[in-house]
Amino acid sequence: MSVQEAPVRVVGEVAARPLAERAAWSAHPALGILIHAAVFIAGLEVLISWSGPRGGDQAGRIALGVLVIAAAYVIAHGVISVVAGEATVVQVFGRYQGTVRDPGMIFVNPLLRRRKVSVRIRNLESPVAKVNDADGNPIEIAAVVVWQVQDTAKALYAVDDYPTFVAIQTETAVRHIASAYPYTSHREGELSLRDNAEEITAKLSAEIAERVALAGVSVVESRLTRLSYAPEIAPAMLRQQQAAAVVGARRTIVEGAVGMVELALRQLEEQGVVELDEERKAQMVSNLLVVLCSEQATQQVVNTGSLY
Repeated sequence: MSVQEAPVRVVGEVAARPLAERAAWSAHPALGILIHAAVFIAGLEVLISWSGPRGGDQAGRIALGVLVIAAAYVIAHGVISVVAGEATVVQVFGRYQGTVRDPGMIFVNPLLRRRKVSVRIRNLESPVAKVNDADGNPIEIAAVVVWQVQDTAKALYAVDDYPTFVAIQTETAVRHIASAYPYTSHREGELSLRDNAEEITAKLSAEIAERVALAGVSVVESRLTRLSYAPEIAPAMLRQQQAAAVVGARRTIVEGAVGMVELALRQLEEQGVVELDEERKAQMVSNLLVVLCSEQATQQVVNTGSLY
């Protein structure tokens, strides 16, 4: 006797087809107004006719007239207005029927439930997050994201609360980008948060767009609004940056001074102004480097005696 295996359901697999926005049926509001007027007049006719000589069941006529007038009011409920910058999602018994984006007065199925979704461009500023960068240094970082609902069906039905979803995914992306790169680059060609703002911003926008695509949201732009060392290490990092700046400045000064000394010795030798032996050249080089590299003004000493 063979045992039939039960089908295995993969966790996370969506059984139904993924929703995507589509246009809902709609018509000119004049159609809804005409149908409403016709049904309403018919209901009045039924109510008026119960007292006439036609006879019959008067209670049944009254009930029928009331039902027809109620149906007229239901039909009038199908004439709605769509504001520019908003979309109206219609559904029946929880099933998505479509989205109306054209602004103005329209007529839709009056039995459908309508839900409004803003498709305007929005700004989201993430809270200041304290994260360790790629070097392990604690930094404070925040970003602003410009986003817009692109697919209203996914925004309403794919996630629970799409504004909250976008906010959480934005903060997650900002933390991930901050921990993936150092604050300052230490090697040539290495991307850093401070020195490569455009590249980091592009990577941040791409990651946020990928994370929020499930909610039918598109990212227009994202920018870092705050980037600094955490207060506990900011003074130490400031001294490190100042020391690096001083070392770089002194290196430039020394390189320039060496070039000037070399040029002076070569011109003296080529023009035959004076002949110096190796000891005098070394002394002259030392004196010129002291004069050129000193941070303070040097005092001139005039030798009135022999050169030796």
